[in-house]
Amino acid sequence: MKGLLLLLSICITVSSYAQKAITVSGKAQGTYYVIKYLSRDTVSLQPEIEGLFKQIDRSLSLYLPSSLISRFNKSGKVIMDDHMRTVIKKAQEVSRVTDGLFDITVKPLVDLWGFGVERHNNGKPTPEAIRRTLRHVGYQNLTLRSRYLLKKEPGVEIDCNGIAQGYTSDVIAKFLLSRGISNYLVDVGGELVALGNNEKGLPWSVGIERLEQGAGHQNLLMMTSGAVATSGNYRRFFDEGGTRFAHTINPRTGEAVHNNIITVTVTAPDAITADAYDNALILLGVEKGLDFIRDHPKLKLGALYIYKDADGQVREKYSEGFFEQR
Repeated sequence: MKGLLLLLSICITVSSYAQKAITVSGKAQGTYYVIKYLSRDTVSLQPEIEGLFKQIDRSLSLYLPSSLISRFNKSGKVIMDDHMRTVIKKAQEVSRVTDGLFDITVKPLVDLWGFGVERHNNGKPTPEAIRRTLRHVGYQNLTLRSRYLLKKEPGVEIDCNGIAQGYTSDVIAKFLLSRGISNYLVDVGGELVALGNNEKGLPWSVGIERLEQGAGHQNLLMMTSGAVATSGNYRRFFDEGGTRFAHTINPRTGEAVHNNIITVTVTAPDAITADAYDNALILLGVEKGLDFIRDHPKLKLGALYIYKDADGQVREKYSEGFFEQR
């Protein structure tokens, strides 16, 4: 009888400390966010999470005239906060590795093509307009001096949209860890970072659409750590002369991408890395992109390309081990 009572006491104690599955969701940074985590404390963390979004917006949002990035674009000099400094340093690192294929100084070109804050549909820019704008593009035109960010010449402007959402996912993940939460899945506009397991004690599952196997068919990435980001040419684009021009701009040539890639999904140790490299991997194309991953094993990148072949058929290729559990 005592043994039974002891067992019941243990079961009650364990149950009282059981973690509950909690979901926080909403809108921020012009997109959605969904955060799932396990915690014994059911007090909502949403106010603090939304506070983090606002902090990052005050640093990196092009839609806020008072943000640090907007002030830099106007004046050419700004004292960076921790958010901006982390993102700029990472962006410059990725620019060097990709030889400028990822470049946050691409903003003048993004604006020229009509994909910026003030969108327009003026069609493909003239070759002269592209050449003129390219004079202001190049990551070498930025100088980091202690906490200062400076531009080397007028006309240089930056756009961190190709890396900021991934960074935001990482910031929220670190916040959850600081609260003792070690099982979570953070999704900010499709830039995800995961750790631990879900409420069933299984790895977090992330659906990856594989069009080659039929519309709506998904395979699952099973994740206990790491991040995943997806970039595509199917959301923001315009058609002209039988060619589809998408919002991804090549900083080297000034051209809007018009290759055969539909989406590329990238895995990496953290979301800021996955988010930054998905842009470069779209521009590299399928074969060169997969070669890049093989040639840079220290980056620990993976990629799944969905693309159209020469006959217009939807195909896919992916790096070795892409669908292995992380």
